[in-house]
Amino acid sequence: MTKALFAALLVGGIVLLVFGFQSSHSLGNDVSRFFTGAPTDKTMTLFVAGAVATAAGLLGLVFSAKR
Repeated sequence: MTKALFAALLVGGIVLLVFGFQSSHSLGNDVSRFFTGAPTDKTMTLFVAGAVATAAGLLGLVFSAKR
């Protein structure tokens, strides 16, 4: 049961990272980067949430396999 949860976190994190990558190449993000020098909040949220979920899923799968 817990392996399925960690696998879902891993897959969900990867999906969020892909959406963040696509968002970073959008027109709105380019305009924001031109004026502010930083990507939009949505893009950063997708990258951070994706990284956290991917790391949690990967670590959970690695440490649950040792039991």
